[in-house]
Amino acid sequence: MNPDIDSTFLSIRRDRLQAQLETRNVPALLLTNLTNIFYLTGFRGSAGVALVGPTRNVLWVDPRYTLQAREQAQGFEVREARGNLLKEAARWVQKKRFGRVGYEDSSLTFREFSLLKQEAGQKVRWAPAGGIVEDLRIVKDAEEIEWIRKACKLTVAVFEEVRSEIRPGMRERDLAAEIEYRMKRKGADGFAFETIVASGKRSAWPHAHPTSKSLEKRDLVIIDLGAILAGYAADMTRTLYLGTPGPRVRRLYAAVRDAQEKAVEASRAGRAACEVDRVARKLLESKKLESYFTHSTGHGVGLEIHEKPRLGRSDKTRLENGCVITVEPGVYLEGVGGVRVEDTVLVTAGAPEVLTPAAKELWVTG
Repeated sequence: MNPDIDSTFLSIRRDRLQAQLETRNVPALLLTNLTNIFYLTGFRGSAGVALVGPTRNVLWVDPRYTLQAREQAQGFEVREARGNLLKEAARWVQKKRFGRVGYEDSSLTFREFSLLKQEAGQKVRWAPAGGIVEDLRIVKDAEEIEWIRKACKLTVAVFEEVRSEIRPGMRERDLAAEIEYRMKRKGADGFAFETIVASGKRSAWPHAHPTSKSLEKRDLVIIDLGAILAGYAADMTRTLYLGTPGPRVRRLYAAVRDAQEKAVEASRAGRAACEVDRVARKLLESKKLESYFTHSTGHGVGLEIHEKPRLGRSDKTRLENGCVITVEPGVYLEGVGGVRVEDTVLVTAGAPEVLTPAAKELWVTG
């Protein structure tokens, strides 16, 4: 039994999926996306194919994962396949005569889908499922929220430890490595992404990789970090300044922080994702900075660091109680540097809850 996953929540997730499949008149769904397989089974292996059916759920694994799958996968019959997993699943589907079977068209290559059709035969009609499981994952259940909350708490603790130690002369790469080391020491399973440390003019690159560049006096330093616990990710960014900032940098930081805090406040159940994005852009526009805001205001976060919804101009997804999102406006000025402030936020029936409450006023250091 997987100690990290409550079988009750897995069963509820599968029931929700079955209800969605019934509305589409699709009796079964073949899963090839490993993240979705974990979401519905609890199995953490790096190879597997699963089927959620009307009466039986099956997980195919190769011999490397048989014992692990039998321990972790809950509510699924585990079948060991010594050949190609897709072939084995397709042949099994052919015998069951489901008629229509859904498949994850976003995670199969053309070659893999061709193999699936060939092995299953002409009597199986394949129905593209789109993002049916990803849509279910938008709203987190209580267990998922608790793991994200713990991952966020760990992330904040590490940042608060290292913030007071950041000094000119440190290398970006060394600071990033120290952050990741401390996350592991505190119990993180891993990192949601490569930790970003970008300083000086390089902080104008929203997704800069840390380099051997040394932090210098009068540098803006963007630090973007996130731990993983039980498969669930945290995401937080803070911007620091080394030395005494001048009026221009103070205005930049104040504008981004205000835009971020107003967008967090707007992240309420019933609001469209694009409305939250509009709140941040409107404030930055009032400061004549909107043209320097080059990405969306945020995204969903959970088993993957970037999930639905996208808090961008065109995403009309309505936020619901239980959504976990990031709110992360930023401005990036070539030759000067960048400022980004980001929190992981839980949408509730009332006021949104910031899960990464590291202080934003403590941004001047070194």
